Amino acid sequence: QVQLVESGGRLAQAGGSLKLSCAASGGTLRAYAMAWFRHAPEKEREFVAAMRYSERNTYYADSVKGRFTISRDNAKNTVYLQMSSLKPEDTAVYYCAADTTSTFFPRITERHYDYWGQGTQVTVSS
Repeated sequence: QVQLVESGGRLAQAGGSLKLSCAASGGTLRAYAMAWFRHAPEKEREFVAAMRYSERNTYYADSVKGRFTISRDNAKNTVYLQMSSLKPEDTAVYYCAADTTSTFFPRITERHYDYWGQGTQVTVSS
């Protein structure tokens, strides 16, 4: 049973930066495809970024491409989301998710991810 715990969400100003963390237990993240999703009020949860095995294999939503970076630290069994040039529309609860099958990449729909964290709130003020 893989458990994921996100942290790092807080109130930030537009144009600023924030780094989210997703620490795992019960599994080895380097063996999985990992992703970040976000859920803004009155919107459906949407894909943000994904990584499989290493930073050489990443994929981003158009809305965050060039601003967000997904990475991992295998020694800490942790995945990160570095967020820069933040915009008010980035305000959401951010979730990390694990695809333990990693059959295809990238996968941008929720149903392909079998483990989820509880989420961390990011609020960007203008």
